[in-house]
Amino acid sequence: MKLLATLALAFFAQGALALDGAQILQKVDRNLEPESYESYRQLVDIQPDGSRKEYVLWTIKKGRDKVIALFLAPPSDKGRATLRLGDNMWLYMPEVGRPIRITSLQSVTGSVFNNADILRIDYSAEYDVKGAEELEGALLLDLKARTGEVAYDRLKMWVDKSLLLPVTIEAYTASGMLVKTLRFSNVKDFGGGIKRPATLTTDSPLHKGYKSVMQWSGMKRANFPDEAFTLNALPRVQELRK
Repeated sequence: MKLLATLALAFFAQGALALDGAQILQKVDRNLEPESYESYRQLVDIQPDGSRKEYVLWTIKKGRDKVIALFLAPPSDKGRATLRLGDNMWLYMPEVGRPIRITSLQSVTGSVFNNADILRIDYSAEYDVKGAEELEGALLLDLKARTGEVAYDRLKMWVDKSLLLPVTIEAYTASGMLVKTLRFSNVKDFGGGIKRPATLTTDSPLHKGYKSVMQWSGMKRANFPDEAFTLNALPRVQELRK
């Protein structure tokens, strides 16, 4: 009986930890961004020789898994738009005239950021918390992808304990290989109760010498109709921008 009680207590403790980890991850999602919002981002790709290519994107999100990013610059990419619905992604190019399918591991900008990074949905929509550990000043979450369609099989997420915002994320393949590190910095108050990192930097051992930086210049709560997040509406997404 004593052994059964000990095992039951251990099982309960493990379940409580997993539940707490899930709640922490959901809080991280909402602290990073409202469930529905619009924002402006600058994406900078830095080559090994120091040369740079810059993009400006207007992004809208609704719910946990609907995202659109519209390219405003450079002129060669202006008017292009990407749509994500859950695990499915499309790219609309005016010169082509119709949306084409893209994958999460591709990059429409050719940067270290892939399409899943650029069109990020809630972490809690893609990952289950398999472990949570309390460190000095931080929490460490071990996240496992719910499906094989997710860009990264596993994430290690270091979370600021007081702000409940991510500080560093390491992304791994199913075999345990590190493919990318994401670093969040420059916490900024955007107003309306939104206080989050304004800068996200990434590099990868698979792309030595390359670095990509994402900068948020604005984010605010906003609501958009479900019809906006459809393939038919994608060519007209510019009309939603005020």
